[in-house]
Amino acid sequence: MIKKELVVAKEPRSPISETFRALRTNLQFMNSTTEDKQTILVTSTSPSEGKSWVSANVAITFAQAGKKTCLVDVDMRKGRLYTMLNASPTPGVSNYLTGVNVDKDVKDITGFIQETEMPMLYLIPAGNIPPNPSELLISSKMTQLINELKEHVDVIVFDGTPCNLVTDAAIVSRLVDQTIIISAYNETKMEDLKETKKKIENAGGKVTGIVLNKVPTTSKKYGDTYYYGKKR
Repeated sequence: MIKKELVVAKEPRSPISETFRALRTNLQFMNSTTEDKQTILVTSTSPSEGKSWVSANVAITFAQAGKKTCLVDVDMRKGRLYTMLNASPTPGVSNYLTGVNVDKDVKDITGFIQETEMPMLYLIPAGNIPPNPSELLISSKMTQLINELKEHVDVIVFDGTPCNLVTDAAIVSRLVDQTIIISAYNETKMEDLKETKKKIENAGGKVTGIVLNKVPTTSKKYGDTYYYGKKR
């Protein structure tokens, strides 16, 4: 059963679903790469700003548009995408990067890709919690993961860690086409947002947008402004 928080799949005609489709369109226009592939990192300043919720729903909109899309959970500390998509928590990113707890018959990235309940949408969960997530992400195996995955899907959406806690998301940002930062209405501090943007850019990443989440739907009529999310 598709969970309620996957609003784009559950309520495709809702105003919030339309807003996610607008975000998808903006991301497509912002893609400056020449190849017909797209890699997007979703991060935030702090926990509980709605990063994983946005990641999942954006990925679903790409899948609904006919793009073979893979969600990759690179939050190897508290990854939760597998719970949202009713999938297995392993094998995942950490298992691919370390080779630990991987069946001997698994030879490449296809052994880590899981199908979901939605057509064209796939998932690679975070996997077992490793002792050294940052070191794993900076390794050549992470670049290999991305390159292998590009051979099988059109769009890759990475759900990263919050930037003000650890460096994981900043490391991934330099490996993808674009990064979007999730902020929360009346919660995210401007100085934290600026610091997150600075960390990503200092790491060599490209911030292409900031998403304002948890905006009360009663505060603005739909269409008066862009908002991504709802008061939860």
